Amino acid sequence: MKYSDVLFFYTDLINNQGLQINTLETINTVLRPTFQLAVRDDIIRKNPVDGAYCEVKKRNGGARKTRRALTVDQQRKFMEYVAKNPFFYHWYPFFVFLLGTGCRIGEAIGIRWDDIDLDNRIIDINHSLTYYQRADDSYKCEFRVSLPKTEAGNRRIPMMQQVYDVLQEEYERQKQEGFCVENVDGMTNFVFTNRFGMPHNPAAVNRAIKRIVDTHNSEEEVAAKKEKREPVMIPRFSCHIFRHTFASRFCENETNIKVIQEVMGHADVSTTMNIYAEANPDVTKSVIEKLSKNMDIF
Repeated sequence: MKYSDVLFFYTDLINNQGLQINTLETINTVLRPTFQLAVRDDIIRKNPVDGAYCEVKKRNGGARKTRRALTVDQQRKFMEYVAKNPFFYHWYPFFVFLLGTGCRIGEAIGIRWDDIDLDNRIIDINHSLTYYQRADDSYKCEFRVSLPKTEAGNRRIPMMQQVYDVLQEEYERQKQEGFCVENVDGMTNFVFTNRFGMPHNPAAVNRAIKRIVDTHNSEEEVAAKKEKREPVMIPRFSCHIFRHTFASRFCENETNIKVIQEVMGHADVSTTMNIYAEANPDVTKSVIEKLSKNMDIF
């Protein structure tokens, strides 16, 4: 298998099979770690998938869609609504974990109590869960454990106080009600599960976020009309925006890019710079105002 073979395959999927760039990205996230495992096992010397997706995306004008992080107000309003709503409150610990760690969704749903050190307040990220279609059944999906794509993906994240609090609560609750016994590739004891005791699947998380946002916005419209004011709406977003939002808050409050890179698990610091450190208009304004006060050069 050569790089040119993968390039031909990806190009065929786009040009002849009619796949979208986003769908190709999903395929790439499965193929690349698979071949990387073959490299580690000394079956092949180089990963033929490396760089193929980026090349095809560039050829097809597939610039990455700009992801907008939630603003501080949107983030606060969303979490307050989840915390106070009896129908959605069970999602609160999981959302706090996502917003307080910046973990990828696969890392978050795959986190186990074995990976959490409550005494030292450290979270060990060393694997993720992938949810995809079974090879023997076109209608069923299953979880599989996958290793980080790069060495940078293996990392240890210190806990924020809010993350520690929800994990401590969850641990005490599960100690009474029982821990997860679902086994995925030999791993069990997962922290966050659904009502069936299974790890969350990313599509279900996205559906929950959509329901929460839509319910909030419809209630907010009614309340704003009664109070004769403009409604404060929350935009629809996917679970990946939690990671993006965490990174934006981090960039707004931390100047050491290497620290941000390490916590986010980026192999290349340019990823941290180009994708996550987006300029927030309010932060930009306050920085310029601060600069003007401190620069006595005019």
